[in-house]
Amino acid sequence: MSNKFISAAPSHIAIIMDGNGRWAQQRFLPRAVGHHAGVKSVRRIVEFCADDPNCNVLTLFAFSSENWRRPASEVKLLMNLFMKTLQSEIDKLHKNNIRLRFIGDRTAFNEQLQQKMFEGEEKTKNNTALTLVIAANYGGRWDISQACKTISQRVAAGELSPCAINETVINEHLCLADLPDPDLFIRTGGERRVSNFMLWQLAYTEFYFTSTLWPDFNKLSLQDAITDFKSRQRRFGHTGEQIAELATS
Repeated sequence: MSNKFISAAPSHIAIIMDGNGRWAQQRFLPRAVGHHAGVKSVRRIVEFCADDPNCNVLTLFAFSSENWRRPASEVKLLMNLFMKTLQSEIDKLHKNNIRLRFIGDRTAFNEQLQQKMFEGEEKTKNNTALTLVIAANYGGRWDISQACKTISQRVAAGELSPCAINETVINEHLCLADLPDPDLFIRTGGERRVSNFMLWQLAYTEFYFTSTLWPDFNKLSLQDAITDFKSRQRRFGHTGEQIAELATS
């Protein structure tokens, strides 16, 4: 009997890393300082997940499709920081057997950044310790929309019957089709919304919200979230009584 109803340690963790700007403002520092501090938190959490034998996938929401609305100076800073971080971290990820993946619409990024993203994926594609997914210029609605476009093209070409379109077919055309849906979703910074992140994939994910700002989120913070996750019963539409029976069968 499948043990998916038992909240063991999460295999796939997805995180919205919120609060960099507020962290800096609380210290009367430029927002840029908060973003740099946030990169240090990314390193800590990646290290934790890479060392956790139960964690196979870590997905981080780095830049949403809505983040382009921020001041141009901040967007430029984020792009430069993204590029600098890739240049400094790809070799480290590879050395630690971590596979790097990107999801989102890359066409909005400059050619140099797109090339660096491609190089990172190619260099680490055969690594097996942890899959690190970076959502960059990503939106859940965009993900579903691009899947629908691809499916409609297949229908128009006669490769697929409209009657054959179901949840499985749609899922096969999403960005993370080859990976399991997140078990645990975490958002730092005190906000309690998903902000257009992985709308399809979060259907049965357990949510965990914390007021801790991302630069202060550390390994103990993540362990607290995992401990909370383990206390939950995942029903997937069943009753609690059914789950108890399945767990003992």
